[in-house]
Parts: sequence; C-alpha cells; structure tokens
Amino acid sequence: MPLQNRVTPRGELIAATARGMYMGNRGRLHDDQRRIVRAANSMLWIICVLDFKGRRREVMTPGRYTELFFLDEAVALAAGHRPCAECRRSDYRAYLQAVRISGAPELNERLRESRDADRIIRDVDALPDGVFVLVDDQPRLKWQGALRRWTPAGYVDPVPVSGVAPVVTPDLSVTALRNGYRPVVHPSVGA
Repeated sequence: MPLQNRVTPRGELIAATARGMYMGNRGRLHDDQRRIVRAANSMLWIICVLDFKGRRREVMTPGRYTELFFLDEAVALAAGHRPCAECRRSDYRAYLQAVRISGAPELNERLRESRDADRIIRDVDALPDGVFVLVDDQPRLKWQGALRRWTPAGYVDPVPVSGVAPVVTPDLSVTALRNGYRPVVHPSVGA
C-alpha cells in the first residue's frame, strides 16, 4: 500500500504509487506508524533531487523528516516549495535572483506568506508557463499554449488557454516564473 507522501499542486498529501521526479520536505509530518499527522512542521519547504551524494534513507523513518514526492518541479512550486540550497544550489540561486531576495530567512518567510495568501483570479493568458490554475476545480498546468490536467502519474487532457481562473501557484513563485525561472516539468507535458 502506498504511503501518504505524494504532494498535489494544491499542497495536499495523498497516497499514490507513482513517485515523481523530485522529493522534498516540510519537517516531520508522520508518526511512528508512518501515518501523516500534520500538514507541515517547518517553514523550510524545499524541493530536492532524488539522488544526492549517494545518500539513502528509509522513507518515513520514525523521528525523522517526512520525505514528500512531487510529479515535477512545477507541482512542487505550486504546492509552495522552493529549490534546496544544498542539492540544487544553482536552481536555488536562480530562484533567489528571480524573486529578488538575498537569502533563505527572507525567502522562507515570504514564501510562507505567499502560501497563506488567498487565491487570486487572473487572466490565464497573462500568466507565465509553469503556473497552476484551477479549471472546474481541477489543477491544470499552463505550458506552451495549453492547460494540462495534473494526475499523480503525469499530465493529460490539454485544453487551450483562455479565460480567467484561480491561481494555485503562490504569488512569489509566479513572480519567479515571470522573471525567468524555468521549472523542470514531467515528460508527459509534451504528450
């Protein structure tokens, strides 16, 4: 049975068999039976690579942080995470530059404020690629002229970009994308 550690674009934690392209964490969210007992336990919401310096961990080790998995970086940004300063150093620096913030303390606080803010309804055509919006209450990724519906295994059902919609991606990450930060997206985005 899959663990409840897969993250949706809305930041919810679900159980799904597909692992995704990135992992991250929000602190320790699980109990000793590997059940999720809280949504967050840290201001440090990061996006990490799956393999770094040969480190290996048992997922959801009691007393340790909860490993979370994202389909891709666009989902992680939408859920309110940012690149890790250790395993994704160049991406972290590019993100800082794109949001015009000088360091982690301010970044983490501004990202928390952005995650907690109300969703804004915007003209979808004016949003940068890599942003998630809600269409018929379904998260959709705006990418290369289409809105692609997110599933835990990949993107499906592209529809043309049009109209206005609530933006899922926190405004700070929308700013990063608008200022040239390019997220890594799952290969299904082109299918």
